[in-house]
Parts: sequence; structure tokens; C-alpha cells
Amino acid sequence: MKNIVGLRYLWFLISIVIIIPGAIFYALFGLRTGIDFAGGALWDIHFPGKQLSDLNSDAIRDVFTANGFEGAQVQLSTVTVNGETVASAVVRTKELSPTDPEQQQVAVIDALNTAFGEVRRESLQSVGPTVSAEATRSAMIAVAGASLAILFYLTAAFRRAPNPFRYGVCAVIAMLHDVLVVLSVAAILGYFIGLEVDAYFLTALLTIISFSVHDTIVVFDRIRENQLRRRAGESYEDIVNHSIVQTLPRSLNTQLTSMFTMLALLLFGGASIQNLVIIMLVGLLSGTYSSIFNAAQLLVVWENREWRTWFRRSAEA
Repeated sequence: MKNIVGLRYLWFLISIVIIIPGAIFYALFGLRTGIDFAGGALWDIHFPGKQLSDLNSDAIRDVFTANGFEGAQVQLSTVTVNGETVASAVVRTKELSPTDPEQQQVAVIDALNTAFGEVRRESLQSVGPTVSAEATRSAMIAVAGASLAILFYLTAAFRRAPNPFRYGVCAVIAMLHDVLVVLSVAAILGYFIGLEVDAYFLTALLTIISFSVHDTIVVFDRIRENQLRRRAGESYEDIVNHSIVQTLPRSLNTQLTSMFTMLALLLFGGASIQNLVIIMLVGLLSGTYSSIFNAAQLLVVWENREWRTWFRRSAEA
């Protein structure tokens, strides 16, 4: 596809079609928060006579899931009890049922006994959310700070190009686009398949931001170089389109390499990181898309001042 810029309003429409439904789901149902945000219960379970190699975190998680504790987080380790090394599992789950917590405990321990032989529940305690509102607020401040830093950095780095401030603004808009896409997809998947937002989600979101900005800068740098070598009669739209075509193989190669890694983790990495990998995959796709089909196109819209046409058509209507 050679005339990528000429279809810019189609690319904008695709982004809107993804973000708007997600915003509706977010407004109606919010995000499905995991144990890290909502708090829960902490189980300390010992497996006498078992070695760490005898245990499997996914199998333990399946036992808890079968007894009503979806999304349990399992951490395996060894402890020393009376001079003997014992395999241990620390399991973080949602809160027990307030109506009959004893029955839930007995059901889980019985199921673990059936699956692994004798087990001992050393302790069970309620715990608060590890990712508090303060941590979430700090992440939002980090995004705002990154936006300002990107704006000032690109304005300085592209100072030799005409209108360098535009590059910073468009890069920030593309970055915020990726954040909105990830939140929208998380809200939709949380409703339909129960995808939970946990501590890994914030990690993935900040990683996605860095990937998005990096890919955008690569495209912008080529636009700047081609603009400085601008031929007579060549329009800005032609320059941007040519720059996108030149950087497209690099962007796709980076995208595919990262996606293959994420897909391998999704298939073989276990249930504990599935949500993280899904969010990363969404972010990688969105980051590449926004760099090619949004950020660069916004430069053309700004250069042509196309909002004047929008306002004139609105007034005529």
C-alpha cells in the first residue's frame, strides 16, 4: 500500500472504533481488578515429604480455581521445619466467603490432599491490596511526566526541522492513544473472559509507552531527514508517505520479533503471566499501529490545517 497517508481518516476511524466501545465498557463495568488491587487472603501451605520439583504452580492454581478462587497467585519455595526441608506454597486468593469461610477452607485442603497427598495449612490471613490507590496515582503521574519529557525532548531533538513542537505533540497523542487502547481492550476482555488487572498490568502499560514512543521517533526521524532533503514541488504529504514506506519494514520486523516472543510466553509461560502477555501483545500492536497510522498522519493534518475544513463543513451543515 503506497498511499498510506491518503487514507489517514480511515486509520483514525479504526482507532475510534476500538476505543469508543472500550470506553463504554469501562464506564459501565470498569476494569476487573485482581487481588493486587482488591486485597484478599494469603494461604501458607506445606507439602510434607514433597520436593519442590514434585509441585506445579499451575496444578495448585487449578485446585483453587475449582473451589471458587479464580485468579489465585501461587509462589513455590522451600522452608525448614524441625531441621527438615519442606516444599511450600504461598497462595494469594480473593477473600473467603463471609457466610461460610470454614467450609471453603476445608474444601480447598481436601482437594489439595487428593491431588498432592498430605498437606498442612500453616496459616491463613487476610491481606490488603499491594497495589494501592497511591501506586496507581503514581503511575498516572509517571505517564504525565513522561508526556512532558517526550514533548520537550522531541522539540529539542527536532529543532533543525520546521515546526519541531509538532513532533512532540503528535508523539504524545500517539502514546495516549496506546494507553486508551490498552484500557479499552482490558475493559472488554475483563467483561467477556474475566481478564484481571493486577500489578503486572501497570508494568505492561509503562513498557508499552516506551515501545510506542521509540517506534514513533524512528518514523519521525525519517520524516525530518526527508524534509531537510525536500525536492522541488514535493508536498509535505508526499514526504510523510515516503518516510512511512521507508520505515515500514523496520517497524514490522520489530513488531513480528516481539510478537513471536510474546506468543511463545502466552503458549508456554503458564497461567500466572497470561494476563501480562495479553496486554503486552495488545500494546505492541497498538504501538506499531499508532506510530505508522496515527502519529505521522497527525503531522499531515496539522501541516494542512485540515480542521479549518472540518469547521467549515460543520458550519455549512
